[in-house]
Parts: sequence; structure tokens; C-alpha cells
Amino acid sequence: MKAIVANEPLPASDPRSLVDAEVPEPPAPTGHDLLARVEAVSVNPVDAKMRLLAVPGAKNGPRILGFDAAGVVEAVGEKVTLFRPGDEVYYAGSRERAGSNAEKQLVDERIVGRKPATLDFAQAAALPLTTITAYESLVDRMGVDALGGRAGASLLVIGGAGGVGSMAIQIGRRLGLEVIATASRPQSRKWCRELGAAQVIDHRRPLREGLAEIGEPEVDYVLICTDMDAYWPQLADICKPQGSICSIVRNEKPCDILALQRKTLRFAWEGMFTRSTFRTPDMIEQHRLLCRVADWIDAGDIRSTLTERLSPINAANLRAAHARIESKTMIGKLALAGW
Repeated sequence: MKAIVANEPLPASDPRSLVDAEVPEPPAPTGHDLLARVEAVSVNPVDAKMRLLAVPGAKNGPRILGFDAAGVVEAVGEKVTLFRPGDEVYYAGSRERAGSNAEKQLVDERIVGRKPATLDFAQAAALPLTTITAYESLVDRMGVDALGGRAGASLLVIGGAGGVGSMAIQIGRRLGLEVIATASRPQSRKWCRELGAAQVIDHRRPLREGLAEIGEPEVDYVLICTDMDAYWPQLADICKPQGSICSIVRNEKPCDILALQRKTLRFAWEGMFTRSTFRTPDMIEQHRLLCRVADWIDAGDIRSTLTERLSPINAANLRAAHARIESKTMIGKLALAGW
């Protein structure tokens, strides 16, 4: 089958960084595994990071990267109950297995969702990783009521125009939150408003100033999607007492956790691969949330965040997609479709 492999840690501009290859098809699925025929993939910052971790001459050979995918179930293992051959699906895969940059892929049914019927494969492939990350950040990590019991509470999304930020705005709005996003460029501010942000403030200025100008000096929830080091010192000041903070990005400098004590603020990390990496007993929650969001999409409550697409799926286009991600100017998501 066709695949794109990472041979060594090189810039995306180097043709050797991602290479077209013919590789054996995956074995027949067993247990909870599906064999999916990949129709479209999308690219996230983690894909570029994984490319730069490629090991020349690795024992298991060049690695097939990629997480987000949408496709069709071709076969199922004996324990599969959620899907059957012919079903259209979308998913974000696992760090522990061969990735989605191949014509076929094995993936555990418990982290796979029903593809939204109203979306094509590219539109659907743009969603899984960012959807899971945003949903888990709000509901599982910060405790937002999935049934809307916190309607009217305020959510600040730092980095609203990126992939996760774009989904957090929409999911937060769907759960009844008043969403405030940060963005600086006119086009990114416009994007955030189109997705449902009630207010947009400039993250190049102190957050306190921007919030004060819109009459919201403090917020209930903060989701950090970019540059934790820059914003951490400001958070204790802008969070309401007993508020919650979640970050999807790592800090590079020490963070003063005691700054959160006075207001009894809660802090949590979000890592959407935790469930699949450690095969936690609640892995199936990712299936459930992807299906729940698919229902919201088909009802018109949430839209795909796809803004750019390339075709076909090959090494040249994937290198271009990695370069686009690394430019840090993306609004929304980029997908590749068709082999």
C-alpha cells in the first residue's frame, strides 16, 4: 500500500524529511481493532514535532506519522461492537501505533467516532484531534457541565484561531458558555467571531486590560492553547475565585503554582493521547465525545474548521502542509484528501 514515511529529523523543505513509500498492508484486525481505509488526513503541530523525532536507521524502519484521519471501515476484530465494514469514521489515532499517513490503518474502535454525515472526508479529517482536546479540556479537565449546567459562565480561550482554539470556541458556546477568545490579526479576530466568540481581545496586550475593556475583569475558565510561559503570570489576576485553568501546551520556564492558592484556582493539563497511550478503562469516552460532536455538526450547531486542503495525499503535499503548520500563521486546519 502507499504510505508516507519519516526517515530522519529534517526541515519540511528537505525532500528526505517525508518520503513516498510502498509498505505492507496492516494485518487483519483482531480484538477491538478496526482496519480503516484512509480517505483524508489533516496536519497538527504534533505531526511536525514527531517528524523532528524521526530516528535514522531505526530498528523498526522509517515511521509512518499522522494522527487525524477520516475513512471507511474495511474489516473489524472479533470484539468490535461499535462499527462494521462500510461505516464512515473519523479519529485521531494513537502515539503507540503506525499513523494515518497510509492508505490503510489499524485503530482501536474505542477512540473512533461516526463521521458526521454532513461533512466530506477532508472536512471530517480536520476535526478529531482538536475536537477531543478541546472537549476534554473543558469537560474532563475543568469540569464544565456537558449538559449545559454552567450556562452563562465565562471561558477565555488563549489562541482562539488555532485548531484547538477554534473547536473550544464552538464547543464552549454549545455548552452555554460565554466565550472570549484572544487573537491579534484582523483575519483571526474575524474567524473567532464567526465561530461564536462573544468577544475577542488582543493577546499582544495584557489580558487584564483587554478583559476590562469588554466589562469582564475576571473569567470562570481559561484554556491556554499557546505560549504558557507568556500568560501564566497573568492568570491568577484574571480568574474568578475557584475558577479553572487548563493548558494544552508545555511551559519552558518554571511556573509559580502558589500564585493560584489565594483564589483556590484549579489547574489541569490536557493530553488527548493519555487515554490511548495508557489504555485507560474509560478509553471509550473518546468514541462517545466524537459521536456527540458529530451529532452537533449534523444539527448545524458546530462547523468544520477546515480552511485549506491539498490533493492528493503524497509526500510533496504533506511536506508543504508541515511547512504551513510550522509557519504559525494557520487559521483553522489544513487537510489532504485522496491517494
